[in-house]
Amino acid sequence: MTPTGDPKKRLSPLRAKILDAALHLYTSKGYFNTSIHHIQGAAAVSMGSIYNYFAGKEAIAQALYDDLLGEMETMVDDVARTAEGAHDQARAVVAAMFALTESDPEKVGYILNARHREFLVDEPDICSSQPFVKMRDIIIRGMQRGEVREMDSWVAASLAYGPALRMISLRLDGVVLKPLPGALDDLWEATWQALRPAEVQTTPS
Repeated sequence: MTPTGDPKKRLSPLRAKILDAALHLYTSKGYFNTSIHHIQGAAAVSMGSIYNYFAGKEAIAQALYDDLLGEMETMVDDVARTAEGAHDQARAVVAAMFALTESDPEKVGYILNARHREFLVDEPDICSSQPFVKMRDIIIRGMQRGEVREMDSWVAASLAYGPALRMISLRLDGVVLKPLPGALDDLWEATWQALRPAEVQTTPS
């Protein structure tokens, strides 16, 4: 996914400042409790500066959504290039998501927890977005190669990433207190047990 709009404007530090302020407000106060004036104050910019980049509050939310999903898609693509096989690729995706949760929880919270379809009405479900489609494709390719046992692809993708996404939600909610990377090995071992093909049972001769 490539964010749309004037490339020069997309790279502007002022645009990034506005989006950073909006991200904090949308995740802390909620979209509907945030006004364009709140964003202006938090970003410490003029109203004219905001309207130079965005048509309004919804346009800011859309730009955030597009930019953050674009970053996530790049992350998944990078993993697919640097790891081999469904096991290592999917594990690396989970590891990257855990690391991002620790380094930038507001970004992850906006992607996963915001009810985007309430204010971005034309957007499909988050699971239909490109990063999540590519994450599911990792599991589908693994199934085709015999690395993942045969099952419905949505079931397999839910098994692969659902536990990690739940841990991320618990971490964002303050229920899980320890950094997520410390739980990666145990979580992924249990996850892969549910995905890998059953070992062929041999009968002693």
